[in-house]
Amino acid sequence: MKTYLGNEIRNLAFVGHSHCGKTTLIEALLAAAGTIPTMGSVEDGTAVTAYDEEEVARRVTLANAVAFCEWSGVKINLIDTPGFNMFVPEARAAMLPVEAVAVVVDAVEGPQPMTQRVWDYAEEFKLPRILVVNGMDRERAKPDAVMESLRASFGRTVTAVALPIGAGASFSGIVDLIAMQAYEYRRDSKGRGQSIAIPKDLLEQAQAAHEALVELVAEGKDELLEEFFNAGTLSEEHLVTALHEAIREDRIFPVMFSSGLNNIGTDRLLEFFRVYAPAPVERAPVPATSLAAKSGKPGNGSGVAETASGKEGQPIVDNGPLSLFVFKTISDPFAGQISFFKVFSGCAHDNDSVFNYKQQAQEKLAHLAIMQGKKPVAVPELHAGDLGAVAKLRSTHTGDTLGDSRHAILYEQVQNPEPAIAFAIEPRTRADEDKLANALHRIMEEDTLIRFFRDPQTNEFLIAGTGQQHIEVVVSKLRRRYHTEVTLKAPKVPYRETIRAQAEGHGRHKKQSGGHGQFGDCKIRIEPLPRGGGFEFVNDIFGGAIPRNYVPAIEKGVREAADRGYLAGHPMVDFRVTVFDGSYHEVDSNEMSFRIAGRLAFRDCMERARPALLEPVMRVSIHTPDSFAGTVMGDLPGRHGRVLGMEPSSVPGQTIIQAEVPMADMLTYGADLTAMTQGQGSFHMEMDHYDFVLPQTQEKIIAAAKTNQSTTVEEEG
Repeated sequence: MKTYLGNEIRNLAFVGHSHCGKTTLIEALLAAAGTIPTMGSVEDGTAVTAYDEEEVARRVTLANAVAFCEWSGVKINLIDTPGFNMFVPEARAAMLPVEAVAVVVDAVEGPQPMTQRVWDYAEEFKLPRILVVNGMDRERAKPDAVMESLRASFGRTVTAVALPIGAGASFSGIVDLIAMQAYEYRRDSKGRGQSIAIPKDLLEQAQAAHEALVELVAEGKDELLEEFFNAGTLSEEHLVTALHEAIREDRIFPVMFSSGLNNIGTDRLLEFFRVYAPAPVERAPVPATSLAAKSGKPGNGSGVAETASGKEGQPIVDNGPLSLFVFKTISDPFAGQISFFKVFSGCAHDNDSVFNYKQQAQEKLAHLAIMQGKKPVAVPELHAGDLGAVAKLRSTHTGDTLGDSRHAILYEQVQNPEPAIAFAIEPRTRADEDKLANALHRIMEEDTLIRFFRDPQTNEFLIAGTGQQHIEVVVSKLRRRYHTEVTLKAPKVPYRETIRAQAEGHGRHKKQSGGHGQFGDCKIRIEPLPRGGGFEFVNDIFGGAIPRNYVPAIEKGVREAADRGYLAGHPMVDFRVTVFDGSYHEVDSNEMSFRIAGRLAFRDCMERARPALLEPVMRVSIHTPDSFAGTVMGDLPGRHGRVLGMEPSSVPGQTIIQAEVPMADMLTYGADLTAMTQGQGSFHMEMDHYDFVLPQTQEKIIAAAKTNQSTTVEEEG
């Protein structure tokens, strides 16, 4: 395999709404370039970038996958990303290693909710966007309506650089509006078009579209405007150069047309990427930190420079110290852990020794490769700007930076969103229990959106992710890949208890059993605090009724009783306890006696302090098509939710609903929202505050707690 320099490389992430045809389009591009002999299929599990067993079973992209092809002396790296709403945050992680984004849009549906989401990701990373209207051979394909929707969504600088010849069953080629040349295709899946004259029925439309493109490219450049006004057009040489610059600077978002399924227009798409997508060496310096500079040591010669924002940045150059960023990790049953990386500076050679700055560990780049889906292709070296992979790094994880130990450069890791839903997870057998932690650790290495932790209040092990289907995929991987069977349960809601009224209580512990006895006596006052007030303890003893050294024992006893709760065994919060009187015995009193007295006094207070249950209330943001907004709004009151408001989304035809809903009523919301919106809705929630549980609900919770307590006692007996 030939190695390529930074100016001979193009890196693109393919993003878009689920089922817009990204994986099939990449398969067509690989076939058109001659990288693969024939196109594989998502349906039968033979597509290059759909190799994970879960993706094959579900026929949907779940994680980023990398492929490459060679076209006219240029290497094009392609990253296939998920488009399903629960997995689309993975697409954000694909933004750091690329210099451009191919936004794939369905020719029938046009821009959809996830189209806007991935567009925003690209905007966040300031990446050029090339729009590809795919599926032009589908019945009811409507290129004009899609173009209108794209401009409405993303602005007037969205402009066609090609026109489709026909649509639906008659889609047979495209017109290149830059060179004003048409290309016709046979449906043989080879992806190579034949040059023809522009069809007469499209000639007038093509000329008008060409003039609109030229005028848009000339905007903002005085010398180009002058040429345009004098000649009525731009020379092809000037147009090509100016369009490349406008795309790189995000001033123009070009639109191409294709069919991945029948491989039409893909060779022109490859040529467009070659000519107009920016090379890595054209990228602005990537945000980075020189560790030596951060520690105040003398300059390390790393090449880290100041960016326009004033932050440090690393230019993508060969003549600098070696630095790699690991943007993805997968676990292969044969090769072990495979780390995908981008070379940001220097040149990586096979068997190079590198240093992991984050883990402070030495690593070796043994068997350097580039990945064609799951298949590694060995290479002797990789230059700055290229994507590669290496297996069996001992200490390296996703987000780590590796390189020359003498010139430490650290790249910023892409931050993942917080999980939207959690389930309690239990191994089915003792053997499963022994395998579970290691299996989950491996899955979390390749899926950084997963969290696994123990709830400190309920002591349950929880697995959290972006949605129910996300968690189900993890459970399926545990079973298929690691032969570990688990059971998922809705997590216990972390209720709290509090008080509504002030009360006083008395606790006396007295025990005599020969010799020294036990004696502790205290009086306390308990009063409510505002939400979030936590716990306060006040010593208001005067005259030595209780020696000072016994007061901390009273506080400890109160805390212990509060942690066990009074109504349903949940911790008590937002209250103040004041110890104001008591008595002691010079011989029999000790810390344990006053600790027990504190617990007794607390329980005595609870009988008059009007204890109540609190529940966590979530702040929920729901994105739904306008047609389902009424259904979604009508569902929230049944979940004891309160609608805060609604606003139009930046995506036409979409509404955002803001609401507050108790956590207990959101445990199954992902599946319910999918059913209500035919899979087009999405939501995000985060903990907002605690509030009182409704009386009828409180009675059920207390009754359930007493039943569980009785069952536990019987089992222990």
